[in-house]
Amino acid sequence: MTQDFTIAVFPGDGIGPEIMAPTLKVLEKLQSGTTDYSLTFREAHAGAAHYQKTGESLPEESMEIAKTSDAILLSAMGLPEVRYPDGTEIAPQIELRMAFDLYAGVRPVTVRDSKYCPIIRPNGETIDFVLIRESTEGLFHSMGSGEVTCNEARETLQITRKTSEKLFDFSFKLAAQRKKAGQSTGTVTCVDKANVFRAFAFFRSIFDETSEKFPDIDTNYAYVDAMALWMVQRPWAFDVLVTENMFGDILSDLGAGLMGGLGLAPSADIGDTHAVFQPCHGSAPDIAGQGIANPFAMILSAGMMLEWLGHLNGIQQMIDDAGALKDAVNSVLAEGSIVTRDLGGTANTDEAAAAVLKLLEK
Repeated sequence: MTQDFTIAVFPGDGIGPEIMAPTLKVLEKLQSGTTDYSLTFREAHAGAAHYQKTGESLPEESMEIAKTSDAILLSAMGLPEVRYPDGTEIAPQIELRMAFDLYAGVRPVTVRDSKYCPIIRPNGETIDFVLIRESTEGLFHSMGSGEVTCNEARETLQITRKTSEKLFDFSFKLAAQRKKAGQSTGTVTCVDKANVFRAFAFFRSIFDETSEKFPDIDTNYAYVDAMALWMVQRPWAFDVLVTENMFGDILSDLGAGLMGGLGLAPSADIGDTHAVFQPCHGSAPDIAGQGIANPFAMILSAGMMLEWLGHLNGIQQMIDDAGALKDAVNSVLAEGSIVTRDLGGTANTDEAAAAVLKLLEK
């Protein structure tokens, strides 16, 4: 029996619509080859361009579409020159994150046969780890409400037991899932600054408490500055890393650099009942409309969506299709002749996406 899923689609700003269109074609191709699942796309308007036209960045109608859908596929959002009256940028993705309590920011870092990794990998080691970034509190907790005077500015870091327990539980379950699939040996590393801040000592203590529920998963610890060093020196040594919001924001870009750039970096923000899947990069208004943007991060984010839905609903075909999609992108990168300008190639957006589609057809 076919199980149908409704997907809220936010085309986004700048290059957003240009990378979303071929991504939907990839998803349509995958679902056409199975009777196990089907996807129904519902477009939702939001973002800086929509705010510029209407005065609303995330209309109630779009929020309702997101709320009632099985997953949310969101393209690049925001335009640097379009801002709220207080000077902050338009960021509906953060509004969705807060509205649905999407506490687990999932940032996979994978390098297999790709030639775009900037570091030397002895013996061609595979890099395959996942950074889990807490996405609703931490140093971002006071976003927009920090105290500023002529002499000083303050922002408040918040770490709560409730959110940390859910975050660590998610991280250990992911490590167990990866171990069962043969992707890793099953290790979760807590990345913090517990040697300096009481808040992070508290964070680490909750990590330890949670780890007791997962005796088959190994644990490790790293201070965030040391982890930044080790991610460059030996990134193949890690499995699941879990950290606070700001630390995760910084380290996830470092992870994208290991893969070859933000154009290859997918992501997800996951909560108890909703999840958003989007590329890590921005809307790149300087190249919007030229058809030259890299679609791979958007396509890989769609693959993450299939995998999440597959595990959540017990549909192996969705998990298999997600794997096939990742393998297809990896093969295109390994071959290297059909890549976009950010990777040193000459392919346009549609040509790069078509190369992935061609492999999926085989």
